[in-house]
Amino acid sequence: MCSLPNESFSIELQQLDADDGRNQRTQWLLNSPAPPSFCNEIINSVTETVLPQKNNNFSSNSKQYGGGAVSSFLQGLFPILSWGRNYKVKMFKHDLLAGLTLASLCIPQSIGYANLANLEPQYGLYTSVVPPLIYAVMGSSRELAIGPVAVVSLLLSAMITEIVDPAVDPIAYTSLVFTVTFFAGTFQAAFGLLRLGFLVDFLSHAAIVGFMGGAAIVIGLQQLKGFIGISHFTTKTDVVSVLKAVFTSFHNETLSPLNFVLGCSFLIFILATRFIGKRNKKLFWLPAIAPLLSVLLSTLMVYLTKADRHGVKIVKHFKGGLNPSSVHQLQFNGPHLGEVAKIGLICALVALTVSIILFVISF
Repeated sequence: MCSLPNESFSIELQQLDADDGRNQRTQWLLNSPAPPSFCNEIINSVTETVLPQKNNNFSSNSKQYGGGAVSSFLQGLFPILSWGRNYKVKMFKHDLLAGLTLASLCIPQSIGYANLANLEPQYGLYTSVVPPLIYAVMGSSRELAIGPVAVVSLLLSAMITEIVDPAVDPIAYTSLVFTVTFFAGTFQAAFGLLRLGFLVDFLSHAAIVGFMGGAAIVIGLQQLKGFIGISHFTTKTDVVSVLKAVFTSFHNETLSPLNFVLGCSFLIFILATRFIGKRNKKLFWLPAIAPLLSVLLSTLMVYLTKADRHGVKIVKHFKGGLNPSSVHQLQFNGPHLGEVAKIGLICALVALTVSIILFVISF
């Protein structure tokens, strides 16, 4: 009985606290602060990107790296400084297997992507090797594979060909490709700095599925040139133009059936290894190395049988050595600078969309 006054007093205090909280929320709603301006949002975004001090454990150990803003800047620029301290030897086995798997896929694919972009095959190898090495120290995603994609390669071929014909002036065409990729990289760096990745949130699931389905159809149609062995093919990507070019080639060109036989054989081989990998989980590595194995086996077969002398189309010569600097080939004073910048912006947006889609598919 003696504890009742204390209990009633504590209840009154709780009610007073609740009333104070409601009053504070009411005052905050009535006198809410003005939202930050667009310039302030950009400045805050850039500050969080360059100096990510609040949201990372690296700042807590910043003294051993020199402390303060310098360590935060380095961590934001090179995330490997954060996760590399916890890297263990047992992780290397899985990373090595993942690297070999990606290499077996990316190397033959990149050669094909260079062909789609009407470039020499060594450029495909450069773009499949150098970007992953840079992303290993500057990237923040473990699921994203960096390198060329077929859609961007087709865009380069379709849009730059309207400015310069690669068959007429291949040097000027290559220079324009370098300039477009420079602008695309500049725009993508700006997207990352200004945190504009939220634009992809406006893409619906139907749009993503339609994009991937349409890209697969366009890429498949463009591969008919090498699959059948056509010498003169259209640069357009619509179904009518591609099928018209195929039917025209049957009447005007002498086609070799060995191209079709060789292509079908290794296509069946890749699909069969994929089916086996799904049925037997222990053989998961077989479909991963199937593309690279197809390249090696087909190269050996063509070399031993001299199939290129009987009409089989081959890649032919690769320029060896390190990739020379392409800075002197950039064109910033030509008559097509505005159009080249526009193509670079389109390629940057499409590459960003493809990266997000591939990231979503990986889950």
